[in-house]
Amino acid sequence: MSFNKNILDINCESEVYRICQFIEKHVKSMRKNGIIVGLSGGIDSALTTALCVEAVGKENVYGLVLPEKDSNNMSAIYAEKEAERLGIETKKIDITPTLEAFGTYEKRDAVIKSIFPEYNNEYKFKITLPQDLLQKDAFNFFTITIEERDGNFKSVRLKKDDLNGIVAATDTKQRTRMMHLYYYAELKNYLVCGTTNKSEVLQGFFVKYGDGGVDIEPLSHLYKMQVYQLAKYLGITGEIIKRKPSPDTFTCNLSDEEFYFRIPYDTLDLLLYAWENNVSFSKVCEVMDLKEEQVKRAFRDFISKYNATKHLRQLPPILK
Repeated sequence: MSFNKNILDINCESEVYRICQFIEKHVKSMRKNGIIVGLSGGIDSALTTALCVEAVGKENVYGLVLPEKDSNNMSAIYAEKEAERLGIETKKIDITPTLEAFGTYEKRDAVIKSIFPEYNNEYKFKITLPQDLLQKDAFNFFTITIEERDGNFKSVRLKKDDLNGIVAATDTKQRTRMMHLYYYAELKNYLVCGTTNKSEVLQGFFVKYGDGGVDIEPLSHLYKMQVYQLAKYLGITGEIIKRKPSPDTFTCNLSDEEFYFRIPYDTLDLLLYAWENNVSFSKVCEVMDLKEEQVKRAFRDFISKYNATKHLRQLPPILK
């Protein structure tokens, strides 16, 4: 099929069947009794859970809701609402004490205070990449922004060491969640099901041994817009479908687009498909009504992120 705006449209009925066959096959091959899923209140985990229920039955799916003090309060509410709709058993565990014991917030805040000495727990913060990638060229330099109680913002570009410090601390959230997931998985002889989609896999938008450390990945072949198609088909809670995707790890509201992708998902996915399948610049420009310089700019960004995160998609090197 030639490249067109509907290239990512899928047959939802057959795709659900195919994914459910995949899930059921691996539950049996690993000799597990069921499946554990981390419920974030987002569309990827909601769809994954619904597919698992379709595959092995609601009585064999267990959901963990794992908020921490920086999480959006609505995340747990949506997660529990979807779990109730699906009829699965869940457990909610606040991982804040574990993160505090490790020093997650202390380590992160020390970096922020070295940049903004006035920063304290009354401030909110986020880190972002330059936006409007298709409109202007910009390097992938992260900016940190703090928000005061009166609504004033201050922003500076992050130095590499400071970025590393914040990311190292923040990534312990995903790894702590995975520790809880595997505890209950081993307790119940269940497998841990991942929720990472193809748009995230290709660009390295996951944490190694965090949300990337799972037994199976049933969504990793689906672009984000295909996730939306299946979510609507399976009747996922409307508030979750309408919710803006977010990493939900910073105190300020922040979308995936602001934090990492720099392009809205509906445009991003078509461009990712074109890049991955070597569609010509001229064809992409014709179909998406873009200029060649815009497409080249997006592809450069994809290549940069793909290469920088290649190690995340590989097993550790083994000496033979």
